[in-house]
Amino acid sequence: MKLPPLLILLCASCVLHAGTGPRAKPAAAGATWTNALGMRFVHVPAGSFTMGGPEGPQALAQAFPRLESQRFTELTDEGPAHTVYIRQPFYLGQHEVTVGQFRRFLQVSGYQPESIADGTGGYGYNAQYDPAASGRGDAFEGRDRRYSWENPGFFQTDDHPVINVTWNDAQALAAWLSRTEGHRYRLPTEAEWEYACRAGTRTRYPHGDDPQALAAHANIFDRDAAVFWPHWRQHALATSDGHAFTAPVGSYAPNAFGLHDMLGNAWEWVSDWHGDTYYAESPAIDPQGPSDGAVRVRRGGSWHTWAFYARCGYRNWNSPQTRYTLVGIRLLREITATPQAASAPSRR
Repeated sequence: MKLPPLLILLCASCVLHAGTGPRAKPAAAGATWTNALGMRFVHVPAGSFTMGGPEGPQALAQAFPRLESQRFTELTDEGPAHTVYIRQPFYLGQHEVTVGQFRRFLQVSGYQPESIADGTGGYGYNAQYDPAASGRGDAFEGRDRRYSWENPGFFQTDDHPVINVTWNDAQALAAWLSRTEGHRYRLPTEAEWEYACRAGTRTRYPHGDDPQALAAHANIFDRDAAVFWPHWRQHALATSDGHAFTAPVGSYAPNAFGLHDMLGNAWEWVSDWHGDTYYAESPAIDPQGPSDGAVRVRRGGSWHTWAFYARCGYRNWNSPQTRYTLVGIRLLREITATPQAASAPSRR
């Protein structure tokens, strides 16, 4: 059914600063806003797009000739392709949440990340660790109390994306910001995330379909990273993206909406539960994901992700308690302000 234009283009006015004050004119698409932790947000307009719809196995086999054919038939949760309408504009983090921003949040809120609070730690890179000798064949060592958001086993500065953070940690950050700044922060829905990632495109990646061209646009598994994981060298980009591990956020050009690192650097939690058949029953307007589930969706790939799994439409998932060397956070800030409230209580 064709929706009336007013429903598709429905838009809310935008508040351009934290706290209480006069309502400003609606922000133009691409306008930026910065919060108290120094997180910069980009105004993303309302609109519609085609979500999901995996390419056929033959096309994928031609683009990724070194992968087994079975991988191309295991993408049923990416379909069917369906039109989604995002009715409200929103602010989305221009970058993934950084180590420095997350540290400031912990300092002022007193919150303890799950990797520390539950005493089990996270995952990390260890040059002496042999994935082939581990029970799961995991690329990283863990869980181990040595590893957390502060220590993924490799060097990071405050400008790198924070990783080893859980879905619950992301919820805590969003809740604290909402309570202290008077705006509603949250994780984007899976539909909002893919809409923002594609930024008006329908190609495999925002820049086009060529996997090898990703080196100029995103930090994924490349020849520099393959030095540390030679077993997977055949799946690395043939060229260098300049970083063997995480890169400072914003190291690559933004997409058409002005957003950096929507693909690569760190997987990003979204709000939805995962459902294998959800796309077949998803509402067309502002889908929120299944009402319940066991695992939460993460999107976008990471610095250690093969190009096949860094496509705009690829879906991955983990339990809300998962903390991993590849998974980080990007927050959404809703346009309409919420009443000012007291600071969130700390979880110690």
